[in-house]
Amino acid sequence: MTGPRAALAAALLCSCTSPVADANSWWSLAMNPIQRPEMYIIGAQPVCSQLPGLSPGQRKLCQLYQEHMVFIGEGARSAIKECQYQFRQRRWNCSTVDNTSVFGRVMKIGSRETAFTYAVSAAGVVNAISRACREGELSSCGCSRTARPKDLPRDWLWGGCGDNVEYGYRFAKEFVDAKEREKNYVRGSEEQARMLMNLQNNEAGRRAVYKLADVACKCHGVSGSCSLKTCWLQLADFRKVGDLLKEKYDSAAAMRISRKGKLELVNNRFNMPTQEDLVYVDPSPDYCLRNETTGSLGTQGRLCNKTSEGMDGCELMCCGRGYDQFKSVQVERCHCKFHWCCYVKCKKCTEIVDQYVCK
Repeated sequence: MTGPRAALAAALLCSCTSPVADANSWWSLAMNPIQRPEMYIIGAQPVCSQLPGLSPGQRKLCQLYQEHMVFIGEGARSAIKECQYQFRQRRWNCSTVDNTSVFGRVMKIGSRETAFTYAVSAAGVVNAISRACREGELSSCGCSRTARPKDLPRDWLWGGCGDNVEYGYRFAKEFVDAKEREKNYVRGSEEQARMLMNLQNNEAGRRAVYKLADVACKCHGVSGSCSLKTCWLQLADFRKVGDLLKEKYDSAAAMRISRKGKLELVNNRFNMPTQEDLVYVDPSPDYCLRNETTGSLGTQGRLCNKTSEGMDGCELMCCGRGYDQFKSVQVERCHCKFHWCCYVKCKKCTEIVDQYVCK
């Protein structure tokens, strides 16, 4: 094993093995701007020692791959944004609470919401690093070297610069999992169960990005005849990754730790989850009321839909507490007309609408 892989492994082997129980997380890279490597000042304090939330192993990887940190932060931001989109109509809406723990104490519960958060965050890192490779932003990787698909028509060229999902997957596995793998818990303990849960969900997130990556092609030829095509590997839009992981969230498996230190199903009537599935070890709070202990923010003051029977409906969102009605003024563009040449001019229309918030 040589090159970047050896350096990554060495960094992890040298990392501490004591449990890390604080609330900080590498997710905080999303909340704190990171300078690009070319902006570092010679003689200044190393950037890795200034970044909050990194475990010892992650800090060592940071020292080896400082230029990657910007894109890990970008991946975390895209993951938070996607999480908030997917759960925008749920009692728990993936709210961020501060710059260190990001999601707060609710992440201390091994619930299916926590499972989704770990998965989508790992996916965000794969996504960001893979694209950074393609765009020439990282010195340790370049365009994808994926082999030509066997089902690609013979007269199509395989040679465009694709997203390097292979490198993105490998680096995300080393960096994101480092915080879990450096922990040393008692076999069969609740702490070990949570560590294994996190590793499983991290892997499911990475595999979602890998699975959805597909071949993209561009036509060449006179007058758009498309007599020749050049093709490459391209990541799916991250919304598709979020949609897939949301489906995995809905079918997540309840697990428990065995005496042998392995996760096993709570209900043996179901199939064992694959590496693409999400798992959880704790039941979810109802998220109805604010609870400082669990980190639940509650649903008081949340907007709800009076006519919906789903989770965004006032009955479910407000947990039976009732809701208040108020009127708000919405301003929208309207009566838009195209003027030659070449702009569109619109008027502003105001509308008074009824809205509802949970008591």
